[in-house]
Amino acid sequence: MEPKVINQTICRSAKSGRWRYGETSHFSQKQGCGNNWAHGFCVHGPRHRDVVEELVRREVERCDRLAGLMAMMSVAGGTGSGVGAYITRYLRDVYPKSFILNHLTWPYGTGEVIVQNYNSVLTLAHLYHHSDAILVHENDTVHRICSQLLNIKHISFTDVNRVIAHQLGSILQPALTTDSNGIYSRNPLGELVGSLACHPEYKLLSVSTIPQMPSSSIAYSTFSWPGLLKHLRQMLISNSKMEECIDWQVQLPSASERTRTLLGSSFNTSLANLLILRGKDVYSAETGSFEDPALYSSWLSPEEAFNVWKSPVIFNKYEKSATLVSNSKALLRPLDNMLGKAWNMFASRAYIHQYVKFGISEEDFLDSFTFLEQVISSYNQL
Repeated sequence: MEPKVINQTICRSAKSGRWRYGETSHFSQKQGCGNNWAHGFCVHGPRHRDVVEELVRREVERCDRLAGLMAMMSVAGGTGSGVGAYITRYLRDVYPKSFILNHLTWPYGTGEVIVQNYNSVLTLAHLYHHSDAILVHENDTVHRICSQLLNIKHISFTDVNRVIAHQLGSILQPALTTDSNGIYSRNPLGELVGSLACHPEYKLLSVSTIPQMPSSSIAYSTFSWPGLLKHLRQMLISNSKMEECIDWQVQLPSASERTRTLLGSSFNTSLANLLILRGKDVYSAETGSFEDPALYSSWLSPEEAFNVWKSPVIFNKYEKSATLVSNSKALLRPLDNMLGKAWNMFASRAYIHQYVKFGISEEDFLDSFTFLEQVISSYNQL
């Protein structure tokens, strides 16, 4: 929230020559939230609501048609998590018929902030009530992509952000949807949410993109659609976010084994998947392997659970690229770990007084814990 950070971002974008923020399209102040979700949600959010509301209103009025709103938040500290959750609630109140997609950056598992698990639990529990879908990037996963796939020796936040931006761009760039009849969609957020978040208890989305490699290697690499899709499908089944980490031993059950009593936990079951293909010969790509009923929960047919978007335009210098946005059990383990660590701290009442003094009670914590345990239970039943 500090002016120094905001000003650096504005200056950097202006110098790039490709993007410039409007001079009146930003907000900052000298005081942050001190890594305290309650301080952001109960103090800074309400205090600055009118200013933020005016900023958003001006942008909305410039739209010929408001398709939706996307809030990008880091959940380790107090501003992204607390103020972000408050603004999302306000956006839902003011724009009740617009799609809202929240993009969350989950903190490193080893810890960035001592209370990051509190902040993450409170954020996720509150967003579930107001957001249509929640797209998650884990810092640990993105860090491994930088290190193992991009061969970056000294990884900076710029490197991490570049990977996230590449994956988000691969989703949000114009594409031809199944029912578009050759016309690019004017409502990508609505199409995304409609394809993936069909049930209010299942809103967590993860993303995998291939290929990803150093820019210096792209010119010397060749890609084929069968190869890319074979790897991406196995990444989905084995819950791998990188090609180098694919576990080829994980297999789907055969038709006779589809009761899932024993094998159900050995692979990553999906509720819905959206495959986005970009590049040369994209219309020749065969995607039938993603329509296997064994990939999905039994209460949705593959025809309803799987969608594919395509664009013949090359994306970010890759001749062919594929992105899979998945509503699946992929985030169960990090969510369960985060909730467990928060529970352990709460059991000893660690730092609770820091939240109570800004208006968050112990009952609010318990409600959030209980709600996310229900979310975990729902995903476990897929």
